[in-house]
Amino acid sequence: MHLLLILFLVFSLVLCFFYRLAGAQGIGVNYGLLGNNLPPPNSVINLLKHKNIQKVRIFEPNHDVLRALGNSGIEVVVGVRNEDLEKLSSDPSFAIQWINTNVVPYAQATIIRYVSAGNEVIPGPLAQFVVGAMKNLDSALKSANLHIPVSTAIHFAAIGQSYPPSNGLFSDVAASIMAPIIDFLEYKEYPLLANVYPYFAYICDPQSVGLDYALGNANSVIVSDGILKYNNLFNAMVDTMYSAVEKLGGTSVRIVVSETGWPSAQNGDIATISNAQDYVNNVLAHVNSSVGTPKRPGHSTETYIFALFNENLKAPGTEQNFGMYYPDMSEVYPVRI
Repeated sequence: MHLLLILFLVFSLVLCFFYRLAGAQGIGVNYGLLGNNLPPPNSVINLLKHKNIQKVRIFEPNHDVLRALGNSGIEVVVGVRNEDLEKLSSDPSFAIQWINTNVVPYAQATIIRYVSAGNEVIPGPLAQFVVGAMKNLDSALKSANLHIPVSTAIHFAAIGQSYPPSNGLFSDVAASIMAPIIDFLEYKEYPLLANVYPYFAYICDPQSVGLDYALGNANSVIVSDGILKYNNLFNAMVDTMYSAVEKLGGTSVRIVVSETGWPSAQNGDIATISNAQDYVNNVLAHVNSSVGTPKRPGHSTETYIFALFNENLKAPGTEQNFGMYYPDMSEVYPVRI
């Protein structure tokens, strides 16, 4: 075989490998612990490694999980408990203590991707403390010579206008809270974490939102927004968030989907194993394709599937049935990662 042809084939294989790796690195899972029958963290981390899941998000700094992640190569988003936000915002010394207790001891062996100051508190009574907590945590990380982005995870309920996606706008109540947060993220070049659930959009308005559109099964354009065309609600919701962030000056702020998923039981023929399998695998295929969204083409959306396990201490109903795995680590449905 001609030498140039051999070199071309080798180069193509290398490009293919890195393309596939880049896609895989955009996928993570939410590892919740609200269950009394869950496997030990070491077993869970082995499952993640076996399934080639390279990112995980935890909702509070569980030290057993952080130890288990050590030297695994798996990146972790570490959440701050919502009830700690007020003190973190008002007391810089508490932020230093929090970082020294929950991040510094693990930072050498564990890849901490982000620290998330709270989850879904905007809008709400704790929202006023988020930006102060973010700033104090960021300063504490810098004092420890750690360069870890700080963000917060917001609920899609912070959006006041969502259709079409280019008209995306935070609600009046949320906008006053989000404006300084977006300023901070823009200045620091940190991402915004957003929880995006087409499932909830569908069950709130099934007459307007088609099931195939919500599941990502539509084969044609469902929503035309100028030159932007949408055949799945996931992309539309992400781009709505981008539009809302841009209107507050966050022109370079990247959206990370910190939660998305579909329940497999407890809501008739909507929350079924088949629908959950379709939704999650469609999201995985989309993220791994690295095509991005219509508003951000060519940029894979870093996405964390909710959730790893069914958790029996959550509220009864669909909340207990978002897992890809049962607590015995058998599959609820096959996942193509």
